[in-house]
Amino acid sequence: MQSFTEENYLKVIYHLSQINPNAVQTNAIAEKMATRAASVTDMIKKLAEKKLVDYIKYQGVTLTPAGETAAIRIVRKHRLWEVFLVEKLKFKWDEVHDIAEELEHINSFALIERLDDFLGFPKRDPHGDPIPNKEGIFEPSENMHLHQLGKGYTGIIIGVTEHSSPFLKHLEKLGLTIGVTLTVQEITDFDGSVELLVNSKTVNISKEVAQHILVKK
Repeated sequence: MQSFTEENYLKVIYHLSQINPNAVQTNAIAEKMATRAASVTDMIKKLAEKKLVDYIKYQGVTLTPAGETAAIRIVRKHRLWEVFLVEKLKFKWDEVHDIAEELEHINSFALIERLDDFLGFPKRDPHGDPIPNKEGIFEPSENMHLHQLGKGYTGIIIGVTEHSSPFLKHLEKLGLTIGVTLTVQEITDFDGSVELLVNSKTVNISKEVAQHILVKK
């Protein structure tokens, strides 16, 4: 069994490895964890002793099969709790991340399986992130970032890759929430900003915002 801190490290390494399939650098972990690189190195060595990561100095960190299994289990718990908080306790999608961060550390397999059953075996959390099943398998999904959707194309918002409260509140204010259909009307060459048609209204967003929105054609 891992400590809360060890679980947090495993989850961060897992998320970073999804962005970059190569070995994860300790500096990237330190930035994500808001801590010093030296502290990261100490923790990585502990995780390596437990056979949860492989670490080569100056090359980076990779999860072992056991480490990946542990990380996916944490991700599963986190996302199921977010569904519960939004659907059953009526929290908003920008309010649940920090609460789920605490609940994800409850180590009860039976509780999580009953939670999954109670929620009707959801496939995605309130932010559109896929929820792995109890075997740790993610359902295949075809999606792309909004900024990759060409002019004139229509898509449905199925997720976001930025979960901070200010970002989610910004999207909600613009009407860009999960399940909304949008059409790309214009992409500005100068700065990559995007003009959208959403529910008969024109919405303008920056390239940075568009990069964090996942859509399905």
